[in-house]
Amino acid sequence: MRTALVLLLLLALAAVPGSLVPQAGRQPTEAAAFRVRHAWLSPILDKLGFFDVFSSPWFAAVYLLLFISLGGCIVPRCVQYARAMRTRAPLVPRNLSRLPHHESWHSAAGPEEGMSAAASVLRRRHFRVSFEPGTNGPIAAEKGYLREAGNLVFHAALFGLLVALAVGSLFSTTGQKLVLEGDGFTNTVTQYDDFNPGTLASGDDLEPFGFRLLGFSATYQRSGPQRGTANSYVARLRFTKGTDAPARNVRVEVNHPLNVGGTKVFLLGHGYAPVVTVRDGKGKVAWSGPVPFLPQDSNLRSVGVIKAPDAVDAQGKPDQLGFSGLFLPTVRLTRKGWLSSFPAPDKPTMVLTAYHGDLGLGSGVPQNVYQLDSKNMTQFKDSDGSPFARALRPGDRMKLPGGAGSLSFDGIKQWASFQIAYNPSNSTALGSALAMGLGLMASLFVRRRRVWLRAVPMPGGGSRIEAAGLDRTGSERMAEELATIAAELRDKIPTTELNAKDSTFRKPHQEQW
Repeated sequence: MRTALVLLLLLALAAVPGSLVPQAGRQPTEAAAFRVRHAWLSPILDKLGFFDVFSSPWFAAVYLLLFISLGGCIVPRCVQYARAMRTRAPLVPRNLSRLPHHESWHSAAGPEEGMSAAASVLRRRHFRVSFEPGTNGPIAAEKGYLREAGNLVFHAALFGLLVALAVGSLFSTTGQKLVLEGDGFTNTVTQYDDFNPGTLASGDDLEPFGFRLLGFSATYQRSGPQRGTANSYVARLRFTKGTDAPARNVRVEVNHPLNVGGTKVFLLGHGYAPVVTVRDGKGKVAWSGPVPFLPQDSNLRSVGVIKAPDAVDAQGKPDQLGFSGLFLPTVRLTRKGWLSSFPAPDKPTMVLTAYHGDLGLGSGVPQNVYQLDSKNMTQFKDSDGSPFARALRPGDRMKLPGGAGSLSFDGIKQWASFQIAYNPSNSTALGSALAMGLGLMASLFVRRRRVWLRAVPMPGGGSRIEAAGLDRTGSERMAEELATIAAELRDKIPTTELNAKDSTFRKPHQEQW
């Protein structure tokens, strides 16, 4: 057990780098940025496996050793527990009066009758009784075996939880998708913005379903100290499972995912997508549609870029256009710059600056769709030589200098981001966690205790009954329980006149017969 506890501590310490260093498998963008910021440290962390901690050999080694240690702890204790359950209760001590809790009294019944009644009382109270019927032999009884059983259940459930986590790491799949209002999603690998399969999982066996985002609605607190806090996020979907099933409308809310055959669709976040139309120098539409902007704060101040790779200049020569800037749902201009004072689109404004040149889309190097590579581009200038920038409201149009084209702000759509996750071990992990809780409660609150009774025949008839108890946890409740057993037994068998006169039960070595 000591080894298992040390390994469990090592496993917790081994997981710390996974929280401090971005994991390449689940946070590729953050991991790439970390490598750029810490160029000298990144090669060392790479060799140590810190960018993929939970798949590293050293983490797997600690995990495997913890499995072996727990198994080596649980199996022998289960065998020992099974043997203890088959053995008889411990023998009756020679001198019961020396035990911490004991009582004695005279009974008019004989020893055999008294012991039979005592065995019946103890069995009714769920004690495991060792007594030969038809004899006046002493009784040994024991109770509280659930304490050790709870301890074993806790450790076995911990073992099951570790197995569930391992299975989940190997066979689970997780992906994210940003969906615009009116657009859809089909559960195939190519549809994901980011897809992270487990070590032994693939994208070939994904649950067949799809959905279309019919609309998204959000309500916010309008006043008080919680102004701007979201009251509700609701995504309305048109959902279809398989190819032949009829479509149906469903709602997905925060903490209320859509469950499709074990695959869950969680609502992660939302934002705005300004609808724009970009015209080039010839007046032709170079790009048109909604563009997702990514929120930067709780008031949904969002950043985004617009790219028009098919634009040409007034002479018909290729001259790609790019725009970057902010979208502000409720605009507020301060000394610090453009801000949003509320997340709802009360005063929507888009602030953009424009570039022309080469977007770099044909270089063969993958680009982030939410970033503008302006390395080979030139920013437009105003007549006074300052950078060209404009603030647009819905319906406004921005003309580029030199007749290079224009951009019109046509309206606003919303988008919602979803996480689609499948983990085959969720039910096992939940069952193991519940079993751990029940086992821990049993091991903490169930008391292991023993009770012994002996009937000694008296010369003038009747018997003297001695009872003693021992609580292995040291609880003082044993005295109360022993008194209750004695009182119930005195009600079942008659007592002598001596007991009627003396209602206080003293320790046997203090009584005078």
